[in-house]
Amino acid sequence: MLAQREETVAKTSDAPPAAAEAALEVAGVTHFYGKRRALDNVSFTVAPGTFTVLLGLNGAGKSTLFSLITRLYVNRSGTIKIFGYDVAKQSGEALRRLGVVFQARTLDLELTVTQNLIYHAALHGIGPFEAKRRMVDVLARAGLADRAGEKVRNLSGGYIRRVEIARAFLHHPHLLLLDEPTVGLDIKARADIIAQVRDLVATEGLGVLWTTHLIDEIAPSDCVVILHQGKVLDKGVASEILARSGAPDMRSAFVKITGADISQGDAP
Repeated sequence: MLAQREETVAKTSDAPPAAAEAALEVAGVTHFYGKRRALDNVSFTVAPGTFTVLLGLNGAGKSTLFSLITRLYVNRSGTIKIFGYDVAKQSGEALRRLGVVFQARTLDLELTVTQNLIYHAALHGIGPFEAKRRMVDVLARAGLADRAGEKVRNLSGGYIRRVEIARAFLHHPHLLLLDEPTVGLDIKARADIIAQVRDLVATEGLGVLWTTHLIDEIAPSDCVVILHQGKVLDKGVASEILARSGAPDMRSAFVKITGADISQGDAP
């Protein structure tokens, strides 16, 4: 009886949103740290079933925007909506539809992969029967079925990221945010993580906002938002941005659009 109840609740809460509704809508958002303007009238949308890249150098305002969307910071200007729910006024409904992978590692290193996922499920009101059912699915999808009983401390950086993405998808969100998720990973681990997330977009219809400063993580069909010094300078499908800029590749387009000197230090 308990198992049936959990399954019923899960099906009700996982009902897919209307296809016409934006997964994420950021409109006119400005944010200050004291007198310093970190974001300046930022506006863009993420559609369901799309992989959107928020591209910018370190310090562009990507993490600030990420913190506003996830309610770590409170937006005092403009609006942020997740499937039509205002994160400031309807935060419970908005955040219930959101999965998050932060740049900093957030798993408990002393717990096993299974224990981390069960704890996350409990925070979202998912009972043990349903949590275990979902855990089998997300770990298999992430190629982690044989690592379920291992302590997180014993995993490589790439596998830890896989677990974090699996955890973020455990409550079946419709929008997934990932803040510089491949930082510090080797080439193969980066490729595996990107493939894992793109698979979720293709098979589950997730809307994804992927923040990065790495050009090679962008596919020609991706939506791209170029954020520089707190301002959105261009947005659209990557191939369209290239056409508008007249540049031969995205790296050249980024330099042309932003005027940034990327010959030294962090470069996209």
